[in-house]
Amino acid sequence: MKTTRRTTLGLLTASALALTAGLPAWAQDKPKLRFSAVFSEQDIRAEMMQQFQAAVADTAEVEMFYGGNLFKQGTEIIAIQRGNLEMGNVAPQDIANQIPAFSILTSAYLFRDAAHLKTFFESDAGAEMKKLAEDQLGIHILGPTYFGTRQVGLRIDKEIMTPEDMSGIKLRMPGGDSWQFLGEALGANPTPMAYAEVYTGLQTGAIDGQDNPYPNVENMKFYEVMNQIVRTSHLVGYDLLVISKAAYDAMTEEQRTAFDTAADEAIAWSTAQHLTREDELGAFFEEKGLKISTPDVDAFRTHAQQMYLDSDISKDWPEGMLDKINAL
Repeated sequence: MKTTRRTTLGLLTASALALTAGLPAWAQDKPKLRFSAVFSEQDIRAEMMQQFQAAVADTAEVEMFYGGNLFKQGTEIIAIQRGNLEMGNVAPQDIANQIPAFSILTSAYLFRDAAHLKTFFESDAGAEMKKLAEDQLGIHILGPTYFGTRQVGLRIDKEIMTPEDMSGIKLRMPGGDSWQFLGEALGANPTPMAYAEVYTGLQTGAIDGQDNPYPNVENMKFYEVMNQIVRTSHLVGYDLLVISKAAYDAMTEEQRTAFDTAADEAIAWSTAQHLTREDELGAFFEEKGLKISTPDVDAFRTHAQQMYLDSDISKDWPEGMLDKINAL
């Protein structure tokens, strides 16, 4: 049969259309999403996001930006609201800046550990808070990204069991009213000091202690000028993996399922990696001669939560939410 160039092109086009028709709609039109975070490419959470990216590769094209190179810390939510960004790793404090009720999720002794954090965001109470973010900010929370628990490190050799034992201790806390209040809630005398000055402050006795997750203690070598670590576990550190609600809603059910599953699996892997690292560093600090002890954490929690409830900080908290979280 004689075939012209036009008929050949027609046959090829028809074949392509036939193949495409056999694919689901979401596979034909993969959304392109930009992700922004302030953590570095060497961070465990960067590998978490690479796993997520690979898991959704058939569903969406996710472009990664680390180290705050695309958007600086605290600006990601606004960028999403303006349509300049689709995904981000945002601090819960940034959400609380726009939704005062969300400040409950940034308070001390709210979450007991990484497992409690995960349980909350999967609960009805967690769904209530996630809906606030969706309705008021236009962001959909995929899950919490745990990165360590803050512990108290002291240069002085004093047994700490209750908040009363912290009385008179000059505890370096980051600047800002909320951080200074946290130091008071621990029973200490909070002292604002720049992060870069903490090593010298401990060395000279300008401060008696500091609070940070284990990886920070190692990175800054604070263990060289400390005698002990008190596992107060007063603040479970986490950020939130979020996606624009508009982008999420525009996906098909298959795409959303793929995103939810990929996020859950990547976050679980990252959490396990961080917990393992904390265990390793605990052993490392003991090898360096530091005493590691666990105080009466329930006494600290009761004292701290009551201070929050008695202050103006809790005036915007959803009624009954603290009890719901404690009961989980």
